[in-house]
Amino acid sequence: MTSPESAIRKHRAADVELTVRAQDGSPLASHEVVVAQRNHAFRFGCTGFKAVELANGELEGEAKEATERLNEKWLELFNFATLPFYWGRFEPERGQPDTGRILAAARWFVDRGCLVKGHPLCWHTVTADWLLTFSAAEVAEAQRARITREVTDFAGLIDTWDVINEVVIMPIFDKEENGITRMCRELGRVETVRLTFEAARQANPGATLLLNDFDTSADYERLVEACLGAGIAIDALGIQSHMHQGYWGVEKTLDVLERFARFGLPIHFTESTLVSGRLMPAEIVDLNDYRLPSGPLRPRVRHARRRRSSPTTRRCCPTPRSRQSPGGDCRTEAG
Repeated sequence: MTSPESAIRKHRAADVELTVRAQDGSPLASHEVVVAQRNHAFRFGCTGFKAVELANGELEGEAKEATERLNEKWLELFNFATLPFYWGRFEPERGQPDTGRILAAARWFVDRGCLVKGHPLCWHTVTADWLLTFSAAEVAEAQRARITREVTDFAGLIDTWDVINEVVIMPIFDKEENGITRMCRELGRVETVRLTFEAARQANPGATLLLNDFDTSADYERLVEACLGAGIAIDALGIQSHMHQGYWGVEKTLDVLERFARFGLPIHFTESTLVSGRLMPAEIVDLNDYRLPSGPLRPRVRHARRRRSSPTTRRCCPTPRSRQSPGGDCRTEAG
């Protein structure tokens, strides 16, 4: 297994020779030179949810000042923003999507030199309640139309998408009734992935399209293998490194990277959570299943639901939870 140090040297570092010259082009000797990194190609990001209200002029007074300070600090750290496209919030009433507000937020980040990703286009959690009255076929058609609309409307501002989220558990998810799970049960996992990716690809052929999951077991490997074998064009694999059941550490992280590297696709650590309080019991499979009992640190926090829309620190990969690798991002409160 490659050591972290050698991998960093190989993929994220390079030697360079600098010649410092005067304005007339002559080399300068015996001068003190200060070299400071201004930016980097490595995509390191976080949720940009807190910028939505700011970008739309919806804040004033102390709330505006606090959010401006937060986003100033954000921009000092990150160059990759993830914006929310949870269907149940983006379009709580059919035909009334929140396109304008999220477009303004996307422009806000792009104007400040950030790459922007949309998350997610399809997910069984935080989905639209109005799908409950639809048949599975009608849900599939609505899902296809929804992806076409969003990817088309945001092309040029958002050209990276978590197309479908947590497909491994999607058809067997039983914690709440929802249209997406019914659709996935009817179509199967691979065909559900095909539907979503084909719609996104047709809407923006140059977009970077991710398959994203918290399940890092062999089940996710089998899903990826089946999708690629079925001819589905996946541009990158999203890995959620939520540490609700314990700190991953270098060894587990490298093991996950080694296992999924066999597919020859870029790997984005799309979501990460470091838990400071009580760990989730080992027998819990789906993060959505666990509720913390009331306690001194975080009373009645539901870790895996991840429905809050405020960013802290989480996704470090290639959007605080952390997500990132060449092309990753670090987000905190997204799902």
